[in-house]
Amino acid sequence: MWTLFFRTLILYFLVIAALRVMGKRQLGELQPSELVVAIMISDLAAIPIEDSRQPIWDGMVPIITLVAAEFLLSMLVLKSEICRTIITGRPTIVIKNGQIQTGVLRRLRLSLDDLLEQLRLMGYSQITEVDTAMLETNGQISVIPKEQSRPLTCEDMNLSPTQTHLPHTLIADGKIRESGLNAAGMSRKQLDGILKERSLAPEEVFYLNVTDDGKVFCQKKERKKR
Repeated sequence: MWTLFFRTLILYFLVIAALRVMGKRQLGELQPSELVVAIMISDLAAIPIEDSRQPIWDGMVPIITLVAAEFLLSMLVLKSEICRTIITGRPTIVIKNGQIQTGVLRRLRLSLDDLLEQLRLMGYSQITEVDTAMLETNGQISVIPKEQSRPLTCEDMNLSPTQTHLPHTLIADGKIRESGLNAAGMSRKQLDGILKERSLAPEEVFYLNVTDDGKVFCQKKERKKR
């Protein structure tokens, strides 16, 4: 029993490490080769777990080999346009100048309903709003809207707003973040002043952040119901 427990833990952490080595992009938008590796890793990890007579190295060595091969292939794809085209393919235009490319849809085996669904998910309910739509290599559709359908921007209105950046987290779940204080250029005394204004102690705060222009967001912890 304990052997199976530790074997499972070892392979669990190995798979996590493998995905970390492969990079963050693999966790969200998989290319075909990356999807194959992810499926194979899950299958290989399951073999030593299901069969305790199987040496654990029979699962670990293939996983490490796959990750190394994927890493090398990613570097090759990064440096060679020919390899990138062969391995990941090219984006395909499915709507051009506002016209659906029916022949392309048939070739891609993409139904009209699927295309319309993807457009609706992106906020475009009418084909007339779209100038160009492309099926990207990760299977998602990207859209370039027509000028009259694109969102209004500050540039259109001749406005010059100040650039906003990510707020700095100062307290999370009752714990002070020194990294957030340093990034915001604030001292502990300034933080104490913010808390004093709200009659709060750090352990009473669920989340507190501050923006570069000094705006503070503070949410208290909810009291546990008895």
